[in-house]
Amino acid sequence: MQITHLGHAAVLVEVASRRILIDPGNFSDAWHSLTDLDAIMVTHQHADHVDPQHLPTLLAANPAARVLVEPQGLDSVDLPGAAGIASDTSVDLGAVTVSAVGGQHAVIHADIPQIGNVGLVIHASGEPVFFHPGDSLSAIPHGIDVVAIPAYGPWAAMKETIEFVRQVNAPRGFLIHQGLLNQRGEDLIASRVPQLSRTALQPLVVGQPWQI
Repeated sequence: MQITHLGHAAVLVEVASRRILIDPGNFSDAWHSLTDLDAIMVTHQHADHVDPQHLPTLLAANPAARVLVEPQGLDSVDLPGAAGIASDTSVDLGAVTVSAVGGQHAVIHADIPQIGNVGLVIHASGEPVFFHPGDSLSAIPHGIDVVAIPAYGPWAAMKETIEFVRQVNAPRGFLIHQGLLNQRGEDLIASRVPQLSRTALQPLVVGQPWQI
């Protein structure tokens, strides 16, 4: 498995001869020129996870890619050919299985209606199991080897992030969702995760692959 963080929530997972892009949103642009994608997957409809301005160009450059979106996102973002991936369902991409977990975005504020969100678990025989939670810390799948850890959002505080990491209990992880943090804030989260959990944090540079 090879993982490339492409900024904020965007992650490219390459495993079992498949290239899967998760959450190409408008807080990052390192995904804009990707080609040879087998799937483009969206955890929920917020623009920092699905960029309606630049996705048409990406789709045109990847005509064979399956586009799989949390079902409510199908109604709010125009993605021709997209299909829904609901919680507690899975799809096969060759030898790769992607399972959707959760179902609800974390609460931002009591006066802001919750929307749908699915975490994505990627599994292929003989490879590490990877989990991208989207914008929710409530779904805790078992048997995760590598977890993408949301560093910060208007829906999460550090105490909640640490508890999420502890419950998932993956041996390895890396930070995502840093788009609202300055460097001091990111460094603080990066120091606390390994101090307060058993998850080793991999420092990733945007655009540089991590071979696992």
